[in-house]
Amino acid sequence: MPEPSLPPTPPVPLTALLAREDLALRQIAGPAAAGTVLHGAHTSEMADPYPYLLGGELLLTAGVHIPEAAGSGTYFDDYVSRIVAAGGAALGFGVAPVHDTVPQALVASCETFGLPLLEVPPRTTFAAVGRAVWQLMEHARTAELRRVTEAQQSLAAAASRPDPVPAVLHRLARHLGGRAVLYGPEGAEIAAAGRTPAGGHPGAGPAPDGSPDDSPDTLTALTALARLLVARGSASASDTTPAGVHLTAYALGAGQGFVLGVAAGRRDPGDHTIASVAAVLLSLLTGEQHSGSGAARSSALVRLLLGDTAEDVVPLLGSDRWLVVHARPEERTPDALAASALGAALGSPLVDLAGDVVRVLVPAGREPGPQPGWTLGVSAAVVPGRWQDADAQAARALGRARATRTALVRYGTRAALAELVPPDEAEAHARALLAPLADNPALTETLRTWLSLHGSWDRTAVALSVHRNTVRQRIARCAALLGTDPDDPDVRMELWFALRRAER
Repeated sequence: MPEPSLPPTPPVPLTALLAREDLALRQIAGPAAAGTVLHGAHTSEMADPYPYLLGGELLLTAGVHIPEAAGSGTYFDDYVSRIVAAGGAALGFGVAPVHDTVPQALVASCETFGLPLLEVPPRTTFAAVGRAVWQLMEHARTAELRRVTEAQQSLAAAASRPDPVPAVLHRLARHLGGRAVLYGPEGAEIAAAGRTPAGGHPGAGPAPDGSPDDSPDTLTALTALARLLVARGSASASDTTPAGVHLTAYALGAGQGFVLGVAAGRRDPGDHTIASVAAVLLSLLTGEQHSGSGAARSSALVRLLLGDTAEDVVPLLGSDRWLVVHARPEERTPDALAASALGAALGSPLVDLAGDVVRVLVPAGREPGPQPGWTLGVSAAVVPGRWQDADAQAARALGRARATRTALVRYGTRAALAELVPPDEAEAHARALLAPLADNPALTETLRTWLSLHGSWDRTAVALSVHRNTVRQRIARCAALLGTDPDDPDVRMELWFALRRAER
């Protein structure tokens, strides 16, 4: 899994808005506010607000749309029923300047259709109410992000313990306030932690690690969901029991057969992100146990340290041809957890975190695809003796991907007209042509990148992480040393052929 995305903005309780003394809002009809949450606020004076609501809003109106004879007909019933049908969470009615009081027929309709009705006093503007809703939502989002971040750190710490699998399950159960279960390839429970409230009441917390679940029906339903996930080959699945317990299952790795099952009495916006992080960690841990690849990698590392060559140890890694992937996140500097998650998504545990770039060594049979939140450069498939060449290819491909704002760029390997020239002659020509640049790798790389990006100063600057004026100066220096005009298409073609030949 790639770096976890931010959880959606949590809704805010209507009670929190009513508690704002500066607004002086008062509920005068409808069910108790304790069970109502708001996803936003919207002002409308339309007689039928249905087309303009997304669901979950506090609809604010001053009653401009209300006809004089509305109280004697079905106007208010029709109006409120349309708000309810659109999923509106509550109605706020502004007293003044149009109406001195909230129409009693509107109060009766809100009672009939179960829509909370708030009286907005004259001194409170709709803008102030809307701003208060968004402030409460921002506070809720900040709190949820903090909870998710703390949970990620806690799960990562648990994965480094001597008993990582039980530790991760225990932390996950504690953070979600429910039960976490690891199922084996045959659907049998391997380890579990926490306890699920039988009725799904959100106030109940997890029991100590290893205690039995207090709802056998819930546990049976979770096991069935995990087996269904394996049978369908899906990545995740979710369900809710009749008692209101939320169930989610996550497949661990590709083809491993392990499943993480989670049962909780409530489902907060950040819970999926937290559970996904735990799934990534458990994928890595169960992958080590299931395939024995960890021991093979350890043996390969020891042999390299003791003097064996890459060609000698590669049989231990299970592939004779490899791809090198360079990846860079779009928004932030990667950490060890994000790097491991990317490796798991690409199907390889051979991951190196080097500054702001993650390098992954992938068997050639596992063709990398675009990863959400990442920009990737992929090398050509090579034998172990050419890993360093592939590393350079992947770096150039990543630079081009960033410059062109492409999610994934593969290093090109198809034959071209240059292959018609005898290799010895082509290499001699390339060395002679590029000799003035031989002692300046920065100029050579700048020229190669600039040519590959069709002479774009800005995109070359992005690819090389330098200023565009630096690119201009380097290209001018190349032109002076080579005694050529890089703006001439024939010159560009000849230089490009020479640079490609020099890479080999």
